[in-house]
Amino acid sequence: MNHQHALVMGATGGIGLAIAHRLAVDPQLQTLTLCARHASASNALLALQQEAALRSVTVRLIDVDISDENSLEAMASSLSLDESPLDLIVNAAGLLHGLRLAPEKTVTQLTAESMQKIFAVNAFGPMLLIKALWPWLRAKRPVVFASLSARVGSIEDNSLGGWYSYRAAKAAQNQFLKTTAIELSRINPQSIVLALHPGTTDTALSQPYQSNVAAEKLFTPAFVAECLLNIIEHCTAADSGSFIAWDGKRIAW
Repeated sequence: MNHQHALVMGATGGIGLAIAHRLAVDPQLQTLTLCARHASASNALLALQQEAALRSVTVRLIDVDISDENSLEAMASSLSLDESPLDLIVNAAGLLHGLRLAPEKTVTQLTAESMQKIFAVNAFGPMLLIKALWPWLRAKRPVVFASLSARVGSIEDNSLGGWYSYRAAKAAQNQFLKTTAIELSRINPQSIVLALHPGTTDTALSQPYQSNVAAEKLFTPAFVAECLLNIIEHCTAADSGSFIAWDGKRIAW
């Protein structure tokens, strides 16, 4: 695909930032829109913006909260001022743990508040992003929407249990994306919607849980970004609605 304008949501995270860096050196790219809650204040994104300008690539930084529908609509409104269509949208935003928030090991640890927070980012967020960017996705031209899912969202693959909210939210995201792929295929047959599993990546999201991960199974963000973008480049409309791991292998729903 010829990606002239790409958008990355969650661009300040480990994988999102690595994907942004990889896209910024794509000789075909003209515009790169990077979104995060504090994108405009990120030193890493500001530095990338300056570096890209030397290659005549326009990098736009937009502050947006993927769990806030009004914030996403404001982002879409700002994009409407740009005449260049979107070719690639990558959602790398995710939430696993935080202040008073951790993966549940047992049912007794579940709370409505924690489930709502996890679902807001990992399940509802991607769909609200799709809704906000629907005019670009439905246009009669090639476009890819790829969102980071997780193998733990596979119901068939679940043999360990635990991580209730995160598993369920990723499973919900997978269903959302599959359903979107079906609808979008009828409107824009050139569209591709993908759920991607990045593997265990050395980022802040996985850091508290890396002790049980073998060294060869803990990937750098740069490696993951390269793998995921390679998958995106080689997928066709026939692959839309697929759940694919970093190594290109399909994952059971």
